[in-house]
Amino acid sequence: MSSVTIRDIAKASGLSIGTVSRGLRNQGGLSDATRQIVQDWAARLGYDLSQLRRHRIRRVGFLLHSQHNTLASSPFFSSVLHGAESVCRREGLTLSFIVAGPTDRVIDQARVQQLDAYLCAGYFEPEILDSLRRTGKPMVLVDMHRHGIASVNPDHQHGSFQATSHLLRSGRRQIAVISGSPAHYSLQQRALGYRRALFEAGIQADPDLEVVAAHLGDGDAGVTAALRELLGRRRRPDAIVCFNDSAALVAQQHLLGQGLRMPQDVALIGFDDIPAAARAHPPLSTVRVDKEALGAQGLEMLLTSPPDGPPQERVLPVELVVRDSSSPD
Repeated sequence: MSSVTIRDIAKASGLSIGTVSRGLRNQGGLSDATRQIVQDWAARLGYDLSQLRRHRIRRVGFLLHSQHNTLASSPFFSSVLHGAESVCRREGLTLSFIVAGPTDRVIDQARVQQLDAYLCAGYFEPEILDSLRRTGKPMVLVDMHRHGIASVNPDHQHGSFQATSHLLRSGRRQIAVISGSPAHYSLQQRALGYRRALFEAGIQADPDLEVVAAHLGDGDAGVTAALRELLGRRRRPDAIVCFNDSAALVAQQHLLGQGLRMPQDVALIGFDDIPAAARAHPPLSTVRVDKEALGAQGLEMLLTSPPDGPPQERVLPVELVVRDSSSPD
């Protein structure tokens, strides 16, 4: 077998590894001229094209943890799924949706459906990820990060930093955060962004203004309990950053039910920009995530990442969206 790799072709041609991989696989998104350059260099260096045939992806599993398969999570992950589906349609691939639970069940479902690769969306226990890695099949994480596995994420930390900084510029100083389990990479990073914004503004983080909503799969109860705990503490917040829009919308209803005005008494901001955020009363400020791009880029990484290269880690930009729930006006 030839020892020439995709990385060798990329180095010789001056093209990126992803471009070379797409050119060799005859995938879309490249000009005819670029595709010809890739194929010419592959032939010149003696690349063994049978390597591609052995690793060709035809059926992809979109894996979603059962704790995300809820009404609160569905506006986010359904958009991620649509993004992945759009690439599959373009490339003629089959996408199978699997709600993942215990390790054995995930592997059994993957075996039954004869999956060639995995796109794992959201949080997964290390045991599940390790079992998937042992199959030797390509895998990309979406909205999650783990060392040694390819991943694509929105810029969680910067988005939360932007949200908190916006509240600080609006004159808020008692800014609280409703977060979730730090086992979730996205929530951990969003909490870090909140603290970084306070630090850079010269404000010491107050543990009394930080609460964790337990049991994210239990609907509204965890967020409501966290908010009650927050409002009952010594220092009442004049603004709240929530770990996502679904949580912020629950908090909004509770705050309004307590007779608090928004944003006059308390400003509120979420994360993700799900459709319900703009329809809320008042409309919810948030951090916009291009959810379909997450799914599309995750799927494209499965198709273009060379098996002999290091795992890619992409971070997509986010955008602060200021609406009436936090506007200083």
